[in-house]
Amino acid sequence: MMKYKPNQTRTYDGEGFKRRAACLCFKSEKEDEVLLVSSSRHPDQWIVPGGGMEPEEEPCKAAIRETYEEAGVKGKLGRLLGIFEHNQDRKHRTYVYTLVVTETLEDWEDSVNIGRKRQWFKVDEAIRVLQSHKPDHAEYLRTLSNTCNPNCSPLFVPTNGNTPSSHMTDNNTPLYVVCSPQSSDLVNR
Repeated sequence: MMKYKPNQTRTYDGEGFKRRAACLCFKSEKEDEVLLVSSSRHPDQWIVPGGGMEPEEEPCKAAIRETYEEAGVKGKLGRLLGIFEHNQDRKHRTYVYTLVVTETLEDWEDSVNIGRKRQWFKVDEAIRVLQSHKPDHAEYLRTLSNTCNPNCSPLFVPTNGNTPSSHMTDNNTPLYVVCSPQSSDLVNR
């Protein structure tokens, strides 16, 4: 399903969720500094670069495109961190990838058109900055510490406080993170 707006086409999956993609952009493979961009609606607040998928666009391509448009960076796309569902106000599913930045443009589309800014943050600081305005974006970074970076061994995360559950599934099923106002649960679907 698609919905047309004057400046963009919104795409939805079969369950009525808006299809989105984003990248957690890191300075290095250490994944200890992340790039945030200013919000277009609230220029004094920070967000993770990302946005809606175009019709027929693959999630990884949308994540790269949105990151380039909003943050003015290019890089090496890493792993799919997870697929995050947000059901509070607007239903959307966001595919979140990691990206190690290799090129930073001085001027980019959103800096020129809407005055968007970007800034590097330590991961813990970024979580604090995002928590009040975009708790769903803070959740991306919280999940980062619970997933396997290509240079580490797999980690296990308790889903109910008692039983460990791997983020990696035997059949490569993507990790879904369902966010709610009080907490988030990790769910393999």
